[in-house]
Amino acid sequence: MNNQLEFLKTVRPFNVLSEDVLHGVAELLQEVKYTKDTPIYHQEVTKMRGVDIIAEGEYEAFFYDSEHNKRVIEHHHMGYCYGGVSVLLNRKRSLRSVIAKKGTVVYFLHRRDFRALCQTNEAFFQFFTGEFGKRMINDEYAHFVKKPTTFEQNYIASDQLYSRRIESIEYRDMVSCPQDTPIYEAAKWMAEQKVSCLFVKDTQENIIGYVTDITLRDNVVARQVQVHEPVSSIMDNPIVSIPTEAYVYEAILLMFRTQTRYLLVEENGAYLGFISRNKLLSEQAQSPFMFIQSVRLARSVVELRRRWEKVPEIVYQLLSRGVKPEIVNQVITTVSDTIALKVIEGVIDEMGTPPAKFAFIVLGSEGRKEQTLKTDQDNAIIYEDKANEQRELVREYFLAFADQVSERLDKIGFSFCTGGYMAKNTKWTHSLSHWKRNYVSWMKEPDPDKVMKFSAFFDCRYIYGEASIVDELKVFLDEELQKPLGRFLFHMANNAMQYEPPLTYFKNIKTFTVGSQEVFNIKKAMTPIVDMVRVYALQNRIFKTNTGERLEALMEIGVFKEREYQELMQSYYYLMSMRLKKQAVQIINDKSEPENYIDIRSLTKIEQVTLKEIFKTISNFQTNVKVKFTNALFS
Repeated sequence: MNNQLEFLKTVRPFNVLSEDVLHGVAELLQEVKYTKDTPIYHQEVTKMRGVDIIAEGEYEAFFYDSEHNKRVIEHHHMGYCYGGVSVLLNRKRSLRSVIAKKGTVVYFLHRRDFRALCQTNEAFFQFFTGEFGKRMINDEYAHFVKKPTTFEQNYIASDQLYSRRIESIEYRDMVSCPQDTPIYEAAKWMAEQKVSCLFVKDTQENIIGYVTDITLRDNVVARQVQVHEPVSSIMDNPIVSIPTEAYVYEAILLMFRTQTRYLLVEENGAYLGFISRNKLLSEQAQSPFMFIQSVRLARSVVELRRRWEKVPEIVYQLLSRGVKPEIVNQVITTVSDTIALKVIEGVIDEMGTPPAKFAFIVLGSEGRKEQTLKTDQDNAIIYEDKANEQRELVREYFLAFADQVSERLDKIGFSFCTGGYMAKNTKWTHSLSHWKRNYVSWMKEPDPDKVMKFSAFFDCRYIYGEASIVDELKVFLDEELQKPLGRFLFHMANNAMQYEPPLTYFKNIKTFTVGSQEVFNIKKAMTPIVDMVRVYALQNRIFKTNTGERLEALMEIGVFKEREYQELMQSYYYLMSMRLKKQAVQIINDKSEPENYIDIRSLTKIEQVTLKEIFKTISNFQTNVKVKFTNALFS
């Protein structure tokens, strides 16, 4: 027994117990030996009699998917205690399948004795819940815990649509012609090669455009262009490419965003062939991408509203199938962008050609491609500078244009921004030079209001018009960020401290009462991550807008370590998944407006434990940001 007592002193979390208690525990232990590789526990089936402490040998723990593949494999050795989480949080059922390797010896402690230790020692109990919370931040681990494969579709099958890469798709060889080829010869060449897309090359063999059957209809026949003209005069643009390692869903979303029907497939800087939108969509008959296609084909505001009302069902289905929340965000964003483009194009058709080049941009969560189902309008217009005599005419057009766009978006379901951050507001429709002055003003004299404005507009994303206008604004901002910034970054960092994770002094989840519910605001819980990552992106002049993409870029330049990157990514998107599902359920089942309140009593023990670990992670990062930028201010 003395050997067992000394051993327990080295085992976490038994090492937090007093020697008297450990002496009593040692007397309760039963030794179990395994002489061959033995399956001893099966996930969600085996009822745990207690916990096992490995004294010699090894446990292989994993999840079986429905095809009997081992997933999330872990190897545990001497000193590891298996079964605590299963007993405490999973109805005494083993969370994972376990094989005891040959020569393994374990000390078994009955669950009634294990529970007694948990009830009398908080630190002992918190070890198991804390470790489990950290594991649950891992998407794949969480998937199997929340969706046991004994009764639900497996992870691979549910995520197959979103894990398939472009290299697995059969793409077509490119057929091309020189830019000075007469139109009629180009059409003849397309007929001979039996292709509906012909790529056009310049004298250096670079692809500069393409011609399709629709190009010939719209740009030649409809306009009565002479067929002896060079094909370059009627070709379509832009040329859009995607690398072979990209995912299929990324290709489809890219096609919708750029409104192109064809993508060139690229590898190591060379084009291997091309794929069409129809080809990709034909393989996704039941996917949300066919729904996005139906949005593109909608012909009225009423029809667009009906499409938007269907989005909560799609979101709920995707999340229930195990699709990652960052992908669901992209689907919502693409639907939203597609609706906005339809509205913008419709208004331009009615009002006539704009009197100046312009860019329609989206801000905030929409700009970051992190929209949820509780969303309003966040947008602005930037138009090119014009001569004095034209300024009033140009401004008058775009203010009327913005008013029409905002009114129609409101009717579809994108309500007016209560803070006025939308193009309908005369303050957010201006010339490029005016926007440059805005940025300088916000940075030179920062206060809470200006910091909020800068944050929203730093997250801006172009969706329609002249991309070069937004590019010029970003080049200007990049130059400004290289100048002495005074207290600007300090104020931005201070803004990231405004929302504290909802944790009590004793590390429980802090709630407040709304009606009969005990809730916390999940949007405010997520906000510190967005704000902190934005500050680091600003400091390092990273102009990506998406929080996940910013995090990845910051990791690549060494600002965040791999572990820190994973912790923040997993924390953020775990919260995003919970937020999206809650909102979808409210809309679908409750027929009510979505909100950002989560009733703590509606969460399982597993979810509560996971949230505590996430809030601890956020709190630690806030402390780091505070120290870093406060020191920078006074250094």
